[in-house]
Amino acid sequence: MKRSDFLKLTALTGAALTTAMTPASRATGRAVGKARNIIFMVSDGMSAGTLTMADLHIRMREGRASRWIGMYESGRAKRSLMDMASLNSVVTDSSAAASSWGCGHRIVNNAVNMGPNGEVYPPLLPLFRRAGKATGLVTTTRITHATPAGFIANVRSRAMEDPIAVQQFERRPDLLLGGGGRHFDPATRRDGRDLFGEFAGAGYHVVKTRQDLLALGNDGKPLVGLFHNNSLPYTTDHLNIPEYRENIPTLAEMTRVALDRLGRHPDGFIVQIEGARIDHAAHGNDAAGLLMDQVAFDEAVGVVLEWTADRDDTLVIVTSDHGNANPGLNGEGSNYGDSAANLAKVAAITRTNEWIRDQWSEETTTVDIIREDMARYTGFEITQAQAEAVGRAAMGVNEAIYRKMGGISGVMGQVIAAHTGVNFIGDSHTADYVELASFGPGSERLGGFVRNTDLFELVLGAAGVSVRTLD
Repeated sequence: MKRSDFLKLTALTGAALTTAMTPASRATGRAVGKARNIIFMVSDGMSAGTLTMADLHIRMREGRASRWIGMYESGRAKRSLMDMASLNSVVTDSSAAASSWGCGHRIVNNAVNMGPNGEVYPPLLPLFRRAGKATGLVTTTRITHATPAGFIANVRSRAMEDPIAVQQFERRPDLLLGGGGRHFDPATRRDGRDLFGEFAGAGYHVVKTRQDLLALGNDGKPLVGLFHNNSLPYTTDHLNIPEYRENIPTLAEMTRVALDRLGRHPDGFIVQIEGARIDHAAHGNDAAGLLMDQVAFDEAVGVVLEWTADRDDTLVIVTSDHGNANPGLNGEGSNYGDSAANLAKVAAITRTNEWIRDQWSEETTTVDIIREDMARYTGFEITQAQAEAVGRAAMGVNEAIYRKMGGISGVMGQVIAAHTGVNFIGDSHTADYVELASFGPGSERLGGFVRNTDLFELVLGAAGVSVRTLD
């Protein structure tokens, strides 16, 4: 993007944030909201099978329901289905999905809070900040990625992550936790701008390790914590690599810090908390990565449930932005009797497929090495034919009737499926209606079937925040 184009966009955005009125905000007579706080949780790319497998795994391991399903079982949360279509497709991408919540409009896939003719729609976090509330974003991917961007930024393309980082600095959230340090570091930004230094100069704590995050006292200062240049590691790898465990916080740990810090604001807060790598694992047909990141998200849900246990002033939304690859546990064995044991095999895998592939090179990796690595990290003795298929896919010469399943991710996923029964239908987002759990002030307004854009108006109304607060 040219500098002149970016400056023009920045000026346009600034004007929008002082004068724009969205159709959703024109309703008059909205009662003052009863929700002091808004907690908006997103399991990115979570298909129904993902939620099911995580719940089954937790029941098998701990003898209890997952926190998400437990909310339904106990009656604590209302259950709805949500239509997440974008403006141009019944299958949404993450930026259009987050923007539908963030600004109350369906937009074209790939854009962030901008209409097809350049309309700039004010997103939730700046609106809440202008209303005097604290704001925060927590994610396991880059903090500039599509889903967190949908609550704070306005850009024509989600790929504009350097400009998104600048907007995050300009719009002054109270808390940013996740990955994506490369978009704040002068050594890796195209313009050489030092956003870490600028945040520090503006009075923020800037931390880059788990130890520094957990050692912070709560002095009321805003916080930027970015713990990786890219996305944070998958939970499967995090659990099994000591360096990751020591230096990079879990989503539950970041959630606890966020609620502790934002919860001290006298006028309340809004925070979006995203388990992002569930989506990445689904794209990669990675059963272990998918399962364990959904379990990690569920642990963050547990932190939220604990924090809100004795409160009646907080609207909690727990949902997904779209399905992805629609994984499921297929019945295996006599009378499907091997199915539970097969799911346990998935949880016992010690490295993600992505991590394993990163150890390979076209020059040195042989079929024998593929078989050895798969046995070492997955526990499965794969056949010569399976290893050869993986090798062909790695070189881009594998053939498949459905092309989405012929790449390296699809082939490795099918090899794992041969041992576990957990398989995928493709490697992309799906048109599924998504799960929506909600409780707290405002949730009573939700019916059994919800349109994605409804949540923008719901959140504003519950908190008593209006676009008119930007005038």
